[in-house]
Amino acid sequence: MSTVDVQRVWKRPVTDLWAGRRPLWWTAGPAGELAVLLVHRQCLRRSRYVKGWVGWVPQVPFDAVLMTRQADGSLRRRPVKDVPVRPSHIALLPDARLLIVGGRAGQDESGAWSPNAVVFSLESGEQEAAFCVGDDIPALVTDREGSIWTAYGDEGIYGGHPESAAGLAGWSADGRATWAPGNRLPDTPLEGCTAATEGDRVWLVWYSGSRRGGTFLTRITPSTGEVTSWPSPVHDPDGFAVRGHRAVLTRRVHHWRSTRVVRVQLDGDTSNVTGQRRLRVPGRVVMRCGQGRDGLLWLRAGDTWMRVEA
Repeated sequence: MSTVDVQRVWKRPVTDLWAGRRPLWWTAGPAGELAVLLVHRQCLRRSRYVKGWVGWVPQVPFDAVLMTRQADGSLRRRPVKDVPVRPSHIALLPDARLLIVGGRAGQDESGAWSPNAVVFSLESGEQEAAFCVGDDIPALVTDREGSIWTAYGDEGIYGGHPESAAGLAGWSADGRATWAPGNRLPDTPLEGCTAATEGDRVWLVWYSGSRRGGTFLTRITPSTGEVTSWPSPVHDPDGFAVRGHRAVLTRRVHHWRSTRVVRVQLDGDTSNVTGQRRLRVPGRVVMRCGQGRDGLLWLRAGDTWMRVEA
């Protein structure tokens, strides 16, 4: 792979820096949007041990502004009020709604799982619903219809939550569990890596802890229930996008200003590397840096967002 075609999409404006607003959690939407949640520095504290933007921790509840860059380049900002969870992920839902999800979920004295997902109306900025979508969520994506797809970490898989225990799950936009993998996976998941969509299909990337296991690319077709998995030639990738039989994956060295880009061809039940290179990027790359939408891998480096085609 001699070159990688990288398109820079958006960078935090200096005006936000002057105003004390930090761009934190983000998502790529199904219509080519980039959505970033901006939070004022006064609502945040800095983790001593976690580098990069993921090290900023909000004091809940907090107010924020959702910046959305549309596919045509136009920008829109909308207030979001009294967010009651510490986010790990955000995602867009149909009908101008925003999903904010905390990565961990707790239990009350009765054993019920407390809500870690809230839905906000982007028209009013007010909360509409709250529910639980499992515990320990390293990867999450929403599809065009508004369903929520999650891949879990080992603490969630072995922590007692029924849907998290399966490793992968699908949810309705109001928090009902709608899909589970059953026995259709090639191995038992241990940790989710990243997620993507391709048309009406959803891809969840995960790895197994068994001796014969490895990392897998699992494609789910919600309309038919079909589940297909391929072995991944990249262990524990943090970004993935696919178009037809072509895929692109990234794997970072945490907090470096570069990432490894690997191109893959999916043939039958195998996946073969067709090229790879180390890509220099304009900022440091940390956790939750990649998300795939319809053949485009969105990649965050520092406070700059880019896209790489599959």
